[in-house]
Amino acid sequence: MPFAIIAYDKSGASVLRAQLREAHLKYLSERQDIMLAGGAMLDEAGLPIGGLIILNTEDRLAAENFAAGDPFRTGGVFDTVQVIPWRKSFFDFQRCA
Repeated sequence: MPFAIIAYDKSGASVLRAQLREAHLKYLSERQDIMLAGGAMLDEAGLPIGGLIILNTEDRLAAENFAAGDPFRTGGVFDTVQVIPWRKSFFDFQRCA
């Protein structure tokens, strides 16, 4: 079962987020082979307030390590990070079995 990583930014972390963005994107690009989806979560004004990543792994420890190594997390952007199992019901515009 895949894992979803849901992270919320600390209040006022926008400057830090901008500073760490390139390192964050590099980190994700180097691991894109296990990522089903990922991207920023936005507020109503379109500004980032966190992120969501869905990993194609059955290994909770691998998902936790993925989340722990993200430069946004190690750099202090995130306030909270959850790593939770995710069951595919719909994916790529199709109903899953």
